[in-house]
Amino acid sequence: MRLKKFSLPVGTQVFKSLSDESRIRILYLIYKKNEMCISDLEHILDFTQTKTSRHITYLKNSGILNVRKQDQWVFYFIKDELRDIIKQIFSFFDKDQLLLLDIETYNTLFSNRELSVNKLEQKTW
Repeated sequence: MRLKKFSLPVGTQVFKSLSDESRIRILYLIYKKNEMCISDLEHILDFTQTKTSRHITYLKNSGILNVRKQDQWVFYFIKDELRDIIKQIFSFFDKDQLLLLDIETYNTLFSNRELSVNKLEQKTW
């Protein structure tokens, strides 16, 4: 379900969530890679588990993120109805060097098979 009208309460929550650089970096990675788990975000962004969890909880409580559990991992993704507005906002960040470095770090770790999403793909059932 896509958001047809952008209401004031929804807009307030989105913009409050984007008022912190750490949350922008977390959301940007989740937006670009569709979903991420806390351990991968910690690893990529070099944040502590406490800091990452606090920001993820804020984003989840603000109604931007949803969760999906698989095995021992919990993956966070942007709610479908907010994906369009997040896409428009992040179109202005596409050239930011710090965000590009985060994506580069993700790609390096993914190629080295250090991220949980890669571990799940390699798992034999």
